Amino acid sequence: MIVLMLKIVFPEFNHPTIKEAISTHYQLQHTNQPLQHLSNSWNAIEALPASDLASACKMVASGIADTMITGIEHSTRDVILSCRDHFSMAINPETQRPYKTFSGLVVMRRDSELYLLSDMAACKHPSAEQLHEIVEQTHSSAQKLLPAQPRIAMLSFSTLGSGGKDHTIDIIQETLTTFANRNITIAGEMQLDAAVNPRIGLNKSQPLSNSKADQVAGQANVLIAPDLNSGNLIYKTFEQLAGFTVAGPILQGFDHIISDLSRGSTVADIVWTIEVLAQLLK
Repeated sequence: MIVLMLKIVFPEFNHPTIKEAISTHYQLQHTNQPLQHLSNSWNAIEALPASDLASACKMVASGIADTMITGIEHSTRDVILSCRDHFSMAINPETQRPYKTFSGLVVMRRDSELYLLSDMAACKHPSAEQLHEIVEQTHSSAQKLLPAQPRIAMLSFSTLGSGGKDHTIDIIQETLTTFANRNITIAGEMQLDAAVNPRIGLNKSQPLSNSKADQVAGQANVLIAPDLNSGNLIYKTFEQLAGFTVAGPILQGFDHIISDLSRGSTVADIVWTIEVLAQLLK
């Protein structure tokens, strides 16, 4: 779907942070400043109000709105329940069957750095089957959002066996076997520093190196958390302590793409979320 004027419904339309974000985006849209990372220009949007979550979801499901941004006041639980009531599951392009799992994605940027992280909003303790679907959904999003090839690291407390035996490592390794014959650059299990720091990645991956680990270690731009605890902590650490601007969370797996913001989202986060949604809907 190609969206020229992105119609976004905001159930919290009158919240001061939402109003300021809409105004800020409108001002940026009418400047000649290039937009780093996603495109050469800001997308045109039409902001639509809604009285509640159900009304907003109905507007998206009916096509009145292209997407929804909410969550600045509503809980994630309420947003997910409303989405489940009004949307169907998306079709997995690999299997041509509906996804069973939905997940949360954030897109984190700081200057020239850009990372995608999932799942940090929906699936508490994913099984290998659920992790597989989370990777599928996130890889699909990454292909639309990243200027470079997606390089996916399955995060853990361990790097390529250094942590010994643990059921969480077993789940990651089981998930990785399902991608063994796929043209997807994915490796793990991997600690965060080994995933994103070239010096540490080389040092930690070298003893047990393989071709995909070589491509991912120290160069990952897509991070898959092993569980909801880890994912939620990681993205809020990037945002609150490392100065990253965060788009999302964006719910993946439904047949409509929407954003369930953190209640700590800033104006800059929401402006960035608008642009990420526009790119995903192109």
